[in-house]
Amino acid sequence: MKPVPPTTSLRRAPVQRRSAERLTRILDACAELLDEVGYDDLSTRGVAQRAGVPIGSVYRFFGNKRQMADALAQRNLERFSTEVAGRLERADGGWRSALDAVLDEYLAMKRSVPGFSLVDFGNQIPVGARRSEPNHRVADRLTDLLSGYLDREPDDDLRRTFLVAVETADTLVHLAFRVAPEGDERIIGEARQMLRAYLARVLD
Repeated sequence: MKPVPPTTSLRRAPVQRRSAERLTRILDACAELLDEVGYDDLSTRGVAQRAGVPIGSVYRFFGNKRQMADALAQRNLERFSTEVAGRLERADGGWRSALDAVLDEYLAMKRSVPGFSLVDFGNQIPVGARRSEPNHRVADRLTDLLSGYLDREPDDDLRRTFLVAVETADTLVHLAFRVAPEGDERIIGEARQMLRAYLARVLD
């Protein structure tokens, strides 16, 4: 199982600081509007107005709203990776602590990051659609992050293990947030127990 290569939806990568700051404002505006109006009513013009930039600035980076949402999903993955790495530094060791670090950060982002509930890492673009590739990217990123922490070789078996865990967590966490706005704690608890039981067979 080969790692899924990273992608970018940018037409043009920012070079200067001012351009990078403008891109950040555009993605921030996109995230806010996703929460306010949803994906169907999201528009590049609305994003430009919210970000306070000319519409041409949006089209300099993105051809359409789907590319903006894809870029937002990639930014979410980068933030998730950074935050998980920080949690792992504070964890007390072992795969159970690693599991809690990963799942707790995913839940924290679901509850607090603008636009995340509709986009997450790309699985919900367009809303309601399910694609396998984003979860492969999440699993590959976790393999890279956790292999050293767990003192395991980042081989195909470990990638497959994390892919199964990511798919399971993705399905059950989305169910928890459909049942309750902040995530049904009983379903989240069931998800945590299922993941622990599965990973114990592989990682113990």
